[in-house]
Amino acid sequence: MYRTLLLAPLLAGLAYSGTAADPADKDKKEKGGGDLPAAAGPGSDVEAVERALAARKEYEASLRKLREHYEKAGDKQRLKWSEDELMGFHLLFKPSYNLDVQDVPPPGLEAKSNNREANDLFREAMKYKEKGFGSDYVLNQRRAELLLREVLEKYPSSDKIADVAYQLADLYEGRAYKQYDRAARYYERSFQWMKGSRTDARLKAAVLYDRQLNERSKAIELYRSVVEHDTDQERIKQAEKRLAELTGGKK
Repeated sequence: MYRTLLLAPLLAGLAYSGTAADPADKDKKEKGGGDLPAAAGPGSDVEAVERALAARKEYEASLRKLREHYEKAGDKQRLKWSEDELMGFHLLFKPSYNLDVQDVPPPGLEAKSNNREANDLFREAMKYKEKGFGSDYVLNQRRAELLLREVLEKYPSSDKIADVAYQLADLYEGRAYKQYDRAARYYERSFQWMKGSRTDARLKAAVLYDRQLNERSKAIELYRSVVEHDTDQERIKQAEKRLAELTGGKK
C-alpha cells in the first residue's frame, strides 16, 4: 500500500515532464511571442537535445507499460522491479540542456478562466511541495513538478498559471533541482502572466541572472523593471542598490 501511495502521483494523468510537445507551440507561432527554438545549424545542440528528450519520454512510457503488464499478470517480483526502475527514473537529475527546445510556455499566455480541474491539480501539487526527507523529499518535488506542469499542459488559460509558474520556479531554484536557468525563466513567466506588481518574481529572476547565471545585461534589465513596475519599497531599494553596483551609478 505504501509503495502504491508513493507511486500514484507519478503514474497518474499525463505526467508532463518537459518531454512532451509544448501545448503553446501553435500559440507561439500565431502570436509571435515567446522563446522560439534556435535554428539547428552547425554547432547547435537542438537536434541532440530533442533526441534526448524524446528518448526520456519513450523510456518512461516503456516502464509504465511494463508496470501495467506485470500488475495485470500478478507478477509481484517483476512489478516491483518496474516500479523501482520507474521511481529511479523520476529521482534521476534531468538537466534542462536547452530551454528554447524543452519546456517553457510563451509569455503571451492569458490567465482568463477559473477552472476547477486546474485548481485541484494546483492544490494537489502543493500537498507534496517541500514535504518529506531524503529520497522521499526528492520524489515529492518531482510529484509537485508533474502536477504543476500538468496545469500548464491541460489548462493554459487557467487563472492559476502565474501561481503555477512561480511555484515551478521555486522548485527549480530549490535543492532538489538547482536548475537556475529554468527557475529564472519561470519567474519571468510568473510576472508576465500576472500582469501586476504584487509579486517578487521580477526581483527573484533578476537575482538569479545576476548571482547564479552571470548574465549581467539581463539582470540589469530586470532590476530596472523592478524599479519601474514594483510597488514594494524594500524590493525597489534592493534593485536600486544592485543596479548602481552593476552600472556604476548610471540609470
